[in-house]
Amino acid sequence: MDRNKKLKSAGGIRQCQWRPVSVSNIQESTAEDSVNELEDGDHVQETIKVAQVVTNNCDSTISAGVLNDTVKPMLSAEKHSLMLEVGASLIRFIKGKEGSTQKKIEEEMGVKIVFPSSKKEESIVIEGISTDCVTRASKKIQAIMDEAIESSLDYSHFISLPLAIYPELTDKLVNFQNSILGTNDVSADENLESDSIEDTLDIKNKGQELIKGRDVAVELKVEDEKHVKVDLTSIPFVSYPPKPPRLPNASDFGIDKSIFIKPTTFHLTVLMLKLWNKERVNAASGVLKSISSKVIDALDNRPISIRLKGLDTMRGSLSKARVLYAPVEEIGSEGRLLSACQVIINAFVEAGLVLEKDAKQKLKLHATVMNARHRKGKRRRKNDSFDARGIFKQFGSEDWGEYLIREAHLSQRFVFDENGYYHCCASIPFPGKEERQQTD
Repeated sequence: MDRNKKLKSAGGIRQCQWRPVSVSNIQESTAEDSVNELEDGDHVQETIKVAQVVTNNCDSTISAGVLNDTVKPMLSAEKHSLMLEVGASLIRFIKGKEGSTQKKIEEEMGVKIVFPSSKKEESIVIEGISTDCVTRASKKIQAIMDEAIESSLDYSHFISLPLAIYPELTDKLVNFQNSILGTNDVSADENLESDSIEDTLDIKNKGQELIKGRDVAVELKVEDEKHVKVDLTSIPFVSYPPKPPRLPNASDFGIDKSIFIKPTTFHLTVLMLKLWNKERVNAASGVLKSISSKVIDALDNRPISIRLKGLDTMRGSLSKARVLYAPVEEIGSEGRLLSACQVIINAFVEAGLVLEKDAKQKLKLHATVMNARHRKGKRRRKNDSFDARGIFKQFGSEDWGEYLIREAHLSQRFVFDENGYYHCCASIPFPGKEERQQTD
């Protein structure tokens, strides 16, 4: 098989040919594959091993969404099986809700799908009585995986430029949140409590008692053990001032704490990625490390600093904002930071690690401060938004400060290190102040 042949699949799924040769002859060759889609756009080229396995009357195609050594056919006198390394994040799509997708494939194709017993394992095994049924099942699973990667699978990693390393910046973000949530969340009725607490007295043993309230006196006369006479003539008319109107809460504007970016994770986003198995994560880490010198060259081996000032919306109007961010300005306006970021993006696209649609998008560096997509709870809905007009009025021209960009990370979403920042899978340094002094 031609080693340079490109096999394209939307989900990065590899295709292998089962050829009718002797059962004892198992040959392995390599083929390159491209076009794996990730968010914010790039392609991933992956190398897999194509297994040529022979049965007496079989010539079929199998597929596996994996990198190296992912297709492992196993034959016996009684059944045929195929191991596919699909990635832990894709297994739930193959199973379906309550196992419905798995059951349908098994019934229609006459196979059994065996899933890994540990979450650390990323492969499944398809077992059947013939290579034909195993092949058809693998094609069906490939289609499910392709669809999931394209539309349903969330981004797992991204290239970030950390900013949370600056305590003065995280303090500003904390104050930003508190000024919005803390003040507006206080209800006008919060400290108002009832003044109607009364002392309970034993009216059976006393001829008359006064039940005291706020400027109210009631005379009780005990006629017998079962009847009490109340003299209403002694109750004065009292008027109370109306309650002040309720102050608006942040929730009235669709704002709650969950949509704020955690200060300890504050960053600039360069590129979003879908890395659904260990091989792709390792490949991405290798790509980032391999271009360290090119990134430094793009920065002219000089430190690069940015200024964060004001606020802006990425999607929707201020009244129906979905993402609120602080615009980024490069100090010096030489375009060196964008050039360095483009080097990173191009490398990941060429490696086939970026979704095609994301590769076409133009980079816009930004520091997100609020995102409606992060909302938790019942209020969350499709195309969620919040009213940012009040926030923009107060912080629209906020000067967040100037900061040196020290490094670029391959960050893992939803996983955090001890300092609260996203887990770093790999990183490369940017020129710092010491380098500038040495080159002067």
